[in-house]
Amino acid sequence: MSEEVRHSTGRKLFRSSLTVGSMTMLSRVAGLVRDMVIAAMFGATANADAFFVAFRIPQFLRRLFAEGAFSQAFVPVLSEYQTTRSVAEVKQLVDAVSGVLGAALLAVTAVAVMGAPVVTLVFAPGFLEMPEKMALTTEMIRITFPYLFFISLTGFTGAVLNSYSRFAVPAFTPVFLNLTLIAGAIYGVQFFDEPALALAWAVFIAGMVQFFFQLPFVARIGMLPRPRFLPNHDGVRRIMGLMIPALFGVSVSQINLMLDTVLASFLPTGSVSWLYYAERLSELPLGVFGIAIATVILPGLSREFATESDTEYRHTLDWAIAMICMVALPSAAALLLLGEPILVTLFQYGQMSARDVEMTALSLGALALGLPAFMLIKIFASAWYARQDTRTPVRIGIIAMVANMVLNLLFVLPLHHFWKVGHMGLALATTGAAYLNAGLLCHGLWRKGIYGIDRNLLRDLSKILLATAALVALLVVALPWLGDLGSFGWATRAWRLGLVCGAGAALYFAVLLATRPAFLARGLRPRPAAG
Repeated sequence: MSEEVRHSTGRKLFRSSLTVGSMTMLSRVAGLVRDMVIAAMFGATANADAFFVAFRIPQFLRRLFAEGAFSQAFVPVLSEYQTTRSVAEVKQLVDAVSGVLGAALLAVTAVAVMGAPVVTLVFAPGFLEMPEKMALTTEMIRITFPYLFFISLTGFTGAVLNSYSRFAVPAFTPVFLNLTLIAGAIYGVQFFDEPALALAWAVFIAGMVQFFFQLPFVARIGMLPRPRFLPNHDGVRRIMGLMIPALFGVSVSQINLMLDTVLASFLPTGSVSWLYYAERLSELPLGVFGIAIATVILPGLSREFATESDTEYRHTLDWAIAMICMVALPSAAALLLLGEPILVTLFQYGQMSARDVEMTALSLGALALGLPAFMLIKIFASAWYARQDTRTPVRIGIIAMVANMVLNLLFVLPLHHFWKVGHMGLALATTGAAYLNAGLLCHGLWRKGIYGIDRNLLRDLSKILLATAALVALLVVALPWLGDLGSFGWATRAWRLGLVCGAGAALYFAVLLATRPAFLARGLRPRPAAG
């Protein structure tokens, strides 16, 4: 493969990642504003716990079906059809998948709405001892669960757009969820005796808005689905065969986080909310960069596998790992050291107390430790799914899930008994399971000769670690200067924290540029493997 072809592929990957990253950044900023509004108005109260459970159940299933197992199974098959079949056959596949997926989602949604008390009991069994909290959660689940139908179809249309390299629209779409929730929290509460119900209805409306927003763009590429129920279609059968085991693959981190919610329902009131706010902050770099890069490389890896371009396949993975580590390592260090100041600046207003911030900071620090692993799972899982191999990730996912359960017992019980911070133990267990998951996925690729980390990448990683060490040193020195941010107004908090973060980022990239890692020296392009 010529150097120019490698450079061209790298430029396309970088431009696509930049597009997805910028759109996702906009969505995540809107999500941060959303969480700030919810925190100020609802804090970490019993009603907030009830809403977060009702919201997280369809969100959890969305990540499994729309962003997780479904997309990882659908995109490789669709990419193969685009490469080897006619346009008419591609369109028939889109129609058949939309029909089967839509029918399955309708059935699941109807069962969940009718059996909402059972759903509540399964996902928040600890609420059983609090009848009012249980009843409110059940009512909100009936309202929020249809969101799963619309948002999963949104994930389907987004996967079609991504396979045609139309990355911006799917990445921008979640902005509508955040804007709708902000409107519900500020304006919708006046129409309900129980203000939290306004948030539930906002979730329902947001699902419809996101789905209908994407349809014109799908029509523009000639792939507007006309649902046909064809479960025996060859492509549908292959997708289902890949999807069922993939439920435990790339989505295992989300499954572990959902298990954390189940266990948190047994802990003191506020535990669900403390975990939610911590996860939202830790997911900011994951959503902006981790998911963006994984989204961009999956169609390319699938095509490279279909055309037996093994060298380019490895180059793409090298590029993705370097990019992930360039973001994940400094982000993890910053969240560990500045977690509480960030939470004070963003959330400590209105109903959000100083104790809520302190408790949230504990779980945020634990999740920050796992940020590199959470992001690398997306990359390594994509490497397996691009090869239409879902069995290996599912085996590894089951191992990681069992490990998470064992770690929950090891961490949660003593931390809750002695220090009343059991929610921190839940986050630590999730982090430990994530590192096991990422390590086994990478080891499997190496053992089968699919991928091996070369010397150039190791040199790049050592330079990233050096730049991260410089960042840590600066933040340690700057922490005392921040002072007690909670005693200041919002503007003072923001400029003090912003100054420290800006100085840290400037030093990090200055050291990184001075050491000239290979992937930066080549303009963020993949480079030939060493040896």
